[in-house]
Amino acid sequence: MEIITRSKYIDKILGFLNKGMILALTGQRRVGKSYILRNLAELIQERYPDANIVYINKEKKKYSNLRTNTDLDEYLSDKFKPSGLNFLLIDEVQDIDGFEHTLRSLNADEECQIIVTGSNAKMLSSELSTYLGGRYIDIHIQSLSYPEFLKFHKLEDSQDILEKYLIFGGMPHLYRLGLENEDMVWEYLHNIYNTIVLKDVIEREGIRNATLFENLLSFVSDNVGQIVSGSSLSKYLKSQKVDVTTSTILNYLGSAGNAYIINKVPRYDIHGKKLLESNDKYFFEDLGLRNILVGSNREKDMEKLIENAVYLHLKNLGYKVTVGVLPNAEVDFVAENNGKKIYVQATYLVASEQTQEREFGNLLKIKDNYPKYVVSMDPISLSKNYDGIQHLSLRKFLLKEDL
Repeated sequence: MEIITRSKYIDKILGFLNKGMILALTGQRRVGKSYILRNLAELIQERYPDANIVYINKEKKKYSNLRTNTDLDEYLSDKFKPSGLNFLLIDEVQDIDGFEHTLRSLNADEECQIIVTGSNAKMLSSELSTYLGGRYIDIHIQSLSYPEFLKFHKLEDSQDILEKYLIFGGMPHLYRLGLENEDMVWEYLHNIYNTIVLKDVIEREGIRNATLFENLLSFVSDNVGQIVSGSSLSKYLKSQKVDVTTSTILNYLGSAGNAYIINKVPRYDIHGKKLLESNDKYFFEDLGLRNILVGSNREKDMEKLIENAVYLHLKNLGYKVTVGVLPNAEVDFVAENNGKKIYVQATYLVASEQTQEREFGNLLKIKDNYPKYVVSMDPISLSKNYDGIQHLSLRKFLLKEDL
């Protein structure tokens, strides 16, 4: 089977090899972590021909007996060479109870370079940070970016292709199904969603009310880019005739975040330079899975999809993202990375003076010299500057490798 190299991730991982750190590749199921791990095994063998690579894929039946760290210890007892380079690669490591104890011991003794994948943020953040604090690197794997989408599907950038990306999302396996086979694509996305909800949320997180959990996800998907407050959730649940505590609601949304279905994005007071503690926004890790929940009404949802796509691209470029708050105004995204900061507004079309005044005007209220962008579906030919603010088409924005 052909493995398409995702160079951004591979290059980063290779740069950390043999530096004494455990590498954890995290992300939603089916975003390509396993393929990256397999690609990595091949490249390690090329780079170090004499390397000893121990590869465990917990999704394969042959490793089903590795249930605990004790099982893992026994399995590995004779797998490493006393001299030379040893590599331990474990796919879906969270399926081994107590795995962190084994990894800590191996890392302490410097027996091997450890690279693992995982599909649960809570598991990796709590177990690895508790037992391996300062000794592991978390490399978050996202679904395909727009340039990767073009590469995987062997397509040329165009407005029509961009819309396909916004509708179907970036799950890597879709290139084998073919985007022209829409029924197969939607069935595949439904199956991924059901697997994530059942295995990574309901079972692992002990969700008691599966119907409530899925209703909350539907609400969030229909409110991408909108502030999700306790009152809005309460009003929605009352309409569903559901009586539930706020803490349960927040725990359920946290569980969806742990499974990398959604990302909670806090608000940031731009003038006060501080995070605000309530009323966050939520964005989906994959556009296709978002559309599974509410359908893909292009006219109704386009602005939501654009904003979600802009968020994903900022994350892909390595930015920490918040929602900007100004007096009586909002900026969709404040993105920061290693001292660099940019501001981004996302909208469907800048087709009227009112829209122009809102999108550009909010950015003009920020009195600093950091780059500012308005991103819309307007054609590339309409991209321009407005009082120092760059207006970019979504296509041009998503193809940028640096901002």
